[in-house]
Amino acid sequence: MWDPAIVWSWLEFAVRWLHVVAAIAWIGSSFYFIALDLGLNRNIPGPADGEEWQVHGGGFYHIQKYLVAPERLPEHLTWFKWESYTTWLSGAALLAVVYWAGAELYLIDPAKADLALWQGVAISAASLAVGWIVYDALCRSRLGERPTAMMLALFALILAMSWGYNQLFTGRAALLHLGAFTATIMTANVFFIIIPNQKVVVADLKAGRTPDPRLGRVAKLRSTHNNYLTLPVIFLMLSNHYPLAFATRWNWLIAALVFLMGVSIRHFFNTRHARAGNPWWTWGATAVIFAVIVWLSVLGARDADATQEARALTPFETRFASAEGFDDAADVVLTRCSMCHAREPLWEGMAAPPKGVVLETDADIARHAREIYLQAGLTAAMPPANVTAMEPQERQAIIAWYRAAR
Repeated sequence: MWDPAIVWSWLEFAVRWLHVVAAIAWIGSSFYFIALDLGLNRNIPGPADGEEWQVHGGGFYHIQKYLVAPERLPEHLTWFKWESYTTWLSGAALLAVVYWAGAELYLIDPAKADLALWQGVAISAASLAVGWIVYDALCRSRLGERPTAMMLALFALILAMSWGYNQLFTGRAALLHLGAFTATIMTANVFFIIIPNQKVVVADLKAGRTPDPRLGRVAKLRSTHNNYLTLPVIFLMLSNHYPLAFATRWNWLIAALVFLMGVSIRHFFNTRHARAGNPWWTWGATAVIFAVIVWLSVLGARDADATQEARALTPFETRFASAEGFDDAADVVLTRCSMCHAREPLWEGMAAPPKGVVLETDADIARHAREIYLQAGLTAAMPPANVTAMEPQERQAIIAWYRAAR
């Protein structure tokens, strides 16, 4: 009942669920307010910067925006901040549960960098903070007054971080960390800039002072950055399910190009919401970038693939490879699983092993012991629809081996 593997798996599921729900709330409100701001009717008399009439849920909404604030500030204000904070906090918890606690399996790639587990975790955590510090410094420099130059500088930073992560971590971790790196910038924008600026404005109004309009402009600029970064972050958070994205030689460049797709897609919708035209060319540009990504995904295997069989087993792998029942479990895996979970899958129509999991050698099988135990031992998730006819006694052999190694 209280098998640690089961408890940990459900903990990961619960944290992931919270993360997804919070992200939906944050992204939804972010996209709504950007669309609302761009679509305001500003050809109206009065002190308001613009207004919009909307219909939803059987009712009508009359929305007005004031560039600084109305003459009389209402007692009740709704602040949109906890959606962002909860998304980041739950994402950080998920990073710790999956990639820090499972660093030997998911974070560290010995073929790339000989890092101790604590070193990998330290680099992982520190890189997120460094990203915000560099980005914020760029925004406060003269580049902050030149939006296009600022976005190019941000893309250069993302490109460098994508390459750097891939020199240290597994491909799966590299893309995930690039997403976390970007999401940290986005949440820090809310926590350190957008909300504090708005609170200063509110305090000035309550004290009878005239607020500095620059505070609103800076907050809006950071909000716009967040708007353009959202779609790439979603792609990177989903990438761990697709080895053609994370487990190929050019995964770092694929990750960087995704940011260009995000910009082109958001530019289309932002332009439409602003009623400034229909830039259909952005879809052509997006299609070209996506085609380049597909091409890069099959342009050569990872250099590390050639060294996987030759390298020595880690202590984690040795524990499972030497456990009682390993030979029986390995025979089951090689017979029932490795035709798909191979560096060159034999299953027709399969270009890469599912989720990048390779099960061809003793080290491979020992490295993925927990996944094998959960997916093909305790449950019948693998093989899918039991297409290779794994027998109940074979699943029991996997269970017995894993439990003997704990």
